[in-house]
Amino acid sequence: MRLKLGRPDLAAHRDRFTVAPAAPDAPLSVTWLGVATLLIDDGTSALMTDGFFSRPSLPAVALRKLAPSTARVDGCLTRAGVQRLDAVIPVHTHFDHALDSALVAERTGAQLIGGASTANIARGGGLPEDRIVIAVSGTPIAVGAYDVTLVESHHCPPDRFPGVITEPVVTPAKLSAYRCGEAWSVIIHHRPTDRTLLVQGSAGYVPGALVGHHVDVVYLGLGQLGLQPRRYLVEYWTETVRAVGASAAVGIHWDDFFRPLSEPLRALPFATDDLDASLQVLSGLAEEDGVALQLPTVWRREDPWA
Repeated sequence: MRLKLGRPDLAAHRDRFTVAPAAPDAPLSVTWLGVATLLIDDGTSALMTDGFFSRPSLPAVALRKLAPSTARVDGCLTRAGVQRLDAVIPVHTHFDHALDSALVAERTGAQLIGGASTANIARGGGLPEDRIVIAVSGTPIAVGAYDVTLVESHHCPPDRFPGVITEPVVTPAKLSAYRCGEAWSVIIHHRPTDRTLLVQGSAGYVPGALVGHHVDVVYLGLGQLGLQPRRYLVEYWTETVRAVGASAAVGIHWDDFFRPLSEPLRALPFATDDLDASLQVLSGLAEEDGVALQLPTVWRREDPWA
């Protein structure tokens, strides 16, 4: 078997970058900030998933201990116009999701919401206990203008650092300290507009876990999905998009997260994923179900409900 070199050409998928820009007076917007970091904002109350901005290079991840880049975190928060957040919600605790979570929460006055592993990320980052919220799967948490429900999920196979984090992670820390922990499907309900979205940050699922939940839009993690057999993609779509009855799905976690957000995004290389293959299968499923399958534009306030 010959290794496929290179990476997908995003220009081949330009017709997917069609999530509507949010109007200045939009009652709710979503801004994608790479990987599974999303800013959900109504102008008064805001949440963020993950908050991963440091994006260290591959050599740095392979050869050094990891620590948040305060310059990159502060710069990205400034560029996104973020001063205050009600909550930061890591979808799980691998470094490409949770490395910066405690720092972002500290900078913005946010609560950090997740499982026991997220709590140990928070403690290692010096966040006080009264700003750490340990979720119970399926139980809504009222945060600002939102109800947030974390539902237990799985990481997409393979999970290279499985297991939970049992001690506070004090940076700089080894890559292996960022074990997956509890993986979540994050359901967000904006009470003032009754709009809903699901953030499926990793392309994994628990069969039947989302049955009974109804959501307008799914932000669908695609990372590693392109290396799975077609059967897995069908099951994943069925257990997420179909399960919640969504009318739109927006693909995330396909970008090369070893590249800073100050540079143009590019897809993950074929050695670790295949965005072309993922979109080919998912496009057929979306067409079959009458679901709009789109890709977001980084840094842009968007209105996926439009």
